Amino acid sequence: MNPNIPQTDRKRVVIVGAGFGGLKLARKLANRSDFQVVLLNRQNYHEFQPLYYQVATAGLEANSILFPLRAVFGNCKNVHIRVTNVTGVRPADKTVDTELGPITYDWLVIATGADTNFFNQQNIIEKALPMKSVAEAIALRNRMLQNFEDALSVESEDEREGFMDVVVVGGGPTGVELCGTLAEMRRTVLPRDYPELDFMKMDIYLIESGGELLGPMSKQSQEHSLAYLQELGVNVRLNTRVKDFDGRIVTMNDGSTLRTNNLIWAAGVKASPLAGLPPEVLGRGGRIIVDRYNQVQGFTDVFAIGDVALMSEEKWPNGHPQVAQPAIQQGRLLAKNMTRWLKNQAPEEFTYRDLGTMATIGRGLAVVDLPFLKFQGVLAWLTWLFVHLMAIVGVKNRLAIFINWMFNYLTYNNSLRLIIRQKMPKGDFSAMQEKLSDQLEVSKT
Repeated sequence: MNPNIPQTDRKRVVIVGAGFGGLKLARKLANRSDFQVVLLNRQNYHEFQPLYYQVATAGLEANSILFPLRAVFGNCKNVHIRVTNVTGVRPADKTVDTELGPITYDWLVIATGADTNFFNQQNIIEKALPMKSVAEAIALRNRMLQNFEDALSVESEDEREGFMDVVVVGGGPTGVELCGTLAEMRRTVLPRDYPELDFMKMDIYLIESGGELLGPMSKQSQEHSLAYLQELGVNVRLNTRVKDFDGRIVTMNDGSTLRTNNLIWAAGVKASPLAGLPPEVLGRGGRIIVDRYNQVQGFTDVFAIGDVALMSEEKWPNGHPQVAQPAIQQGRLLAKNMTRWLKNQAPEEFTYRDLGTMATIGRGLAVVDLPFLKFQGVLAWLTWLFVHLMAIVGVKNRLAIFINWMFNYLTYNNSLRLIIRQKMPKGDFSAMQEKLSDQLEVSKT
């Protein structure tokens, strides 16, 4: 196969990853005549990661938080999108290797983000439920709903407890928001769907290894989030680390255990750098060390932005938080600096502008930390709704999410509780794929 990227006299910028940073950079360069943009991504869409948990809890359809990349760049003839896996980079040859074939670059931007960090615990890797992609969020939704179906048909309390109880690991925004939503479903939606089950016996646990929830946020927000979750009936365990999980029993570092079939892992992330980079450019958490212009250490033609980049500032000596805003701001400034370099002008140093942090715990319950103000409750919840709605790509997606949210708020009924599994063709599917690939190769020769 061949990527078939046309050769031009424009500066070729190859961007690996279409998350917040990669998409912002590509959009800023899309209509500039000096650049040819090649955007490489595993899927043909951009994912709005902060709302994964709402897909997992049947609050939103998956397509509400996805946006097709070709719809973004439909009229941009200098943007070339290729849906493929990038297998590595060869800096000496100025080439990235993909499953479609090699692609050369003038400038390479690595915006590959981060993936779930299981801290090398093999049992947890195999048996826990992650939530770092839409596919994983849908799988989690299927699993949770199927559990309640299965709980109807078991005889022992132990088996029923295993199906119904949930343990969430990680007290960051994902873990807190997921537990809050599950607790509200336990109170309002699930008893209506499954009147034969006693949801007073459904336990939701949130396990956090640190001494507080929402670590980067203010003490005021940490305390309110803990109080909100406890009011909703979530069992929060601080200063506790999960040591093992065999699919039925969660074991903690203090020797205590919990009975559940459902361990949801939201305990941390690790960067996803490209293979082929020299090991000395990788820092803490596998992040790529960059300077204040997002140039990878030791390179002038390779850049990294967003979660995968490790940039130190005086206020952020260990790198910026791995959230959307640093990625968006770095993508925006890098586009400006690339134009400056082409004009032989001095680039601007990046300085992160912290716009604040927020998390929602439940209906009318949220915490917001702005640089100049901190507040909680209904106003914080409305602020969270507005900010996330405005950050969604595409007017149609915003409208769909707004309608879903309003319907759920007025009726206490999220109507997307569907178990949808992919149906595989009968027969040897791998052999069918190989045969199809052979036919494609023959047709090209």
